[in-house]
Amino acid sequence: MSERISGRPVDSQFKVEQQPRGPGGPGRGGPMHMGGSGEKARNFKATMKTMLHYLRPYRVPILAVLILSIISTVFAIFGPKILGYATTRLFEGAVAKIMHVPGAAIDYTYIGNLILLLIVLYIISAGTGYLQGLIMANVSARLTYDLRNRIAEKINLLPFKYFDKQSYGNVLSRVTNDVDTIYNSLSQSMSQLVSSVVMIIGILIMMFTINWLMTLVALVVLPLSVILISFFVKKSQIYFKQNQNYLGEINGHIEEMYSGHNVMRAFNGEEKSITKFDGINKRLYTVGWKSQFFASMMMPVTQFIGNLGYVAICILGGYLAIIKTITVGDILAFIQYVRQFNQPITQAANMAGILQSFAAAAERVFEFLNEEEEIAESTQAVKINNVEGRVTFDKIDFGYNPDKIIIKDFSIDIKSGQRVAIVGPTGAGKTTLVKLLMRFYEVNKGVIKVDGVDIRQMKRNDLRSIFGMVLQDTWLFNGTIKENIRYGNAGATDEDVLAAAKIAYVDHFVHALPGGYDMVLNEEASNISQGQKQLLTIARAVLANPRILILDEATSSVDTRTEILIQKAMEKLMKNRTSFIIAHRLSTIRNADVILVMKDGAIVEQGDHNGLLAANGAYASIYNSQFETGLVS
Repeated sequence: MSERISGRPVDSQFKVEQQPRGPGGPGRGGPMHMGGSGEKARNFKATMKTMLHYLRPYRVPILAVLILSIISTVFAIFGPKILGYATTRLFEGAVAKIMHVPGAAIDYTYIGNLILLLIVLYIISAGTGYLQGLIMANVSARLTYDLRNRIAEKINLLPFKYFDKQSYGNVLSRVTNDVDTIYNSLSQSMSQLVSSVVMIIGILIMMFTINWLMTLVALVVLPLSVILISFFVKKSQIYFKQNQNYLGEINGHIEEMYSGHNVMRAFNGEEKSITKFDGINKRLYTVGWKSQFFASMMMPVTQFIGNLGYVAICILGGYLAIIKTITVGDILAFIQYVRQFNQPITQAANMAGILQSFAAAAERVFEFLNEEEEIAESTQAVKINNVEGRVTFDKIDFGYNPDKIIIKDFSIDIKSGQRVAIVGPTGAGKTTLVKLLMRFYEVNKGVIKVDGVDIRQMKRNDLRSIFGMVLQDTWLFNGTIKENIRYGNAGATDEDVLAAAKIAYVDHFVHALPGGYDMVLNEEASNISQGQKQLLTIARAVLANPRILILDEATSSVDTRTEILIQKAMEKLMKNRTSFIIAHRLSTIRNADVILVMKDGAIVEQGDHNGLLAANGAYASIYNSQFETGLVS
C-alpha cells in the first residue's frame, strides 16, 4: 500500500489534438474546443490497460478485496440452501404430526443448528463484505490522491502554449469531475463486479444441484436479458463521454464569467453570457438525462424478464413437488436463488454503464497526463552563483505558431545594471521578449544568455529566481496582505516585509485598512483598489530582491501621485540592477539607459531618450502623439 506510482507512461492513444482558442486570449473567453466526438472512450482497451498500470502499486490490497469479495459472496450463496434444509425438516415434521404418524415430531435441534450455522455464515459474509468495502474505498481514495498529485505536478510541467489552447475550466474539470468519477466508479464497481460474477457462477451451481430442469427454465430468459442489456449499454455509452466534456465546457464558461465579471457587466454582456451558459447547460442536461435514463433502464428491464422466468419456475416447481421429484425446501431455496440470480445480472449491467463513465473520465485524465511537456532540463545544468545581470539576445527567431514568426533575427547585448525600456505598438513583441527571457516559451532559433550562459543550460527554477516581475495584470491570492507580500520571499521576516512595504509605498495605506497587514484579501482582492493591488505586487518584487527586474506596465493602474511615489521607489530598487521596462507611457522611461523601439518583432530604433527624439523617427512619433494627447508630462 505504501508503494507509489512511478514513471510516466505515455500511450499514443491518449495524445489529444490541440485546437486554437478563440479571440478571448490564452485560457480565457472565446469558443473552446472540447476534444473528441463525445461518443465514448475512444480506446476502452488502452484506457483499462493504463488504469491497470496505475493500480499496480495497490495489487496486494486489491487481491485482498477480491478474496474477501469471493468469501462474502460464497457464504451468502449457501444461505438459501441451508434454509431449504431447515424448511424441509420443519415441513416434514409438521405434516407427519398432522397425519398422526407414530413418533412424529419436529426436529427443533436440527433446525436450530441449521439456523445457528446460517447466522454464522451471514455474519462472516457481512464482515468480509464490510472489510472489502473499507479496503476498496481506501484504495480508491489513495489512487485519486495520487492522480490529483500527478495532475498538479503535470500542470507545472506543461508548456505555456498548452494553456493558450485550453480553458482553465476544462483543466479544472479533469482535476475535479473526472477524478471524482474515477473514485466513485472504482470504489463501487470493482468489488461489485467480482461479487456479481461469483454470485452468478455460485447460484448456477446451487440451482443445478437442486434441479436441472428448473435451472434450464430459469436460463431460457437469460439471452433475452443479455440482448436488451447490450442495447442499453450501447445507447448509454454514447452520452457518458459527452457528459464529461460538457461538464468541462460549463466549468470553463463559469470560470471565465466570474474572473471577468466586472468587464462582462461593464459591456452589458449578461444576456450573452446567460444565453451561452443556457446553451451549454441544455446540452449537458440532454446528454445527462439520456445517459442516466439508458443506464437506469437496465435494472427494470432485467427485473421484468426475470419475473417472467420466476412465474414459469413457480408453476414447474409446484408440479415437481406434487410428483415428489423435489422437496418443499428445495422449491423455497430455488425460488430464492432465482430472485438472487437477477440481482447480480442487474448489477453487472449497471457496472457496464459505470465502466463506460469510468473509462471516459479516465481517458480524459490520461490524455492530460500524457500531454507534451516542456523541454527537459539539461542533465548538466549550470547555476550562476553571483549574478551580474548581463543579458544577450543573439539572432532570435520566435513565433507562437511555427509558421508565423513574430520576432525575427533579434539581437542585443545588455550590460549589467542597465535600464532597458521596450516600447512599440501593441503586438510588436515587447512582452514576448520577456516571456522568452524567462523561458515561458522556447525560441525557434538563436540563443539567449544571462552572464554568458545559455538559459537552456540552466534549470528553470534557477533562471526564474534571478528575476523579479511586476506585471500589469496583478495577481493576489486569498490570504493576508502580509502573506501576499511574503510570496516574493517565503523566508522573509516581518521586519523585511514591513521594509519592502515602505519602499513600495504600501505602508501608507495599509494602516487605514481594517486589520492592517493582517487583513485578509478575498479571492478577487476586490476589497482593495486596483492601484493598491499594484503596489502590493511591487512590494512583493522588492522583497524578492532580484538581480534582474521586469516591469511590464507596472504603473499603468495607479494615479499620477502614486505613480510618482512608485517611480521614486523604483529608482532605489533598480539601482545597480539590470531592468527591463515595458511601457506605453513614455514619461516612465525617460531615464532609461537604452530604449528599444520595436515594430513587427524587430528593433527599428535604439538609443536614449534625447538621442531618439533628435533622430525624429518612430520613437519621436510615438512621444509626440502622447504629448499631444496629454499622456506625456
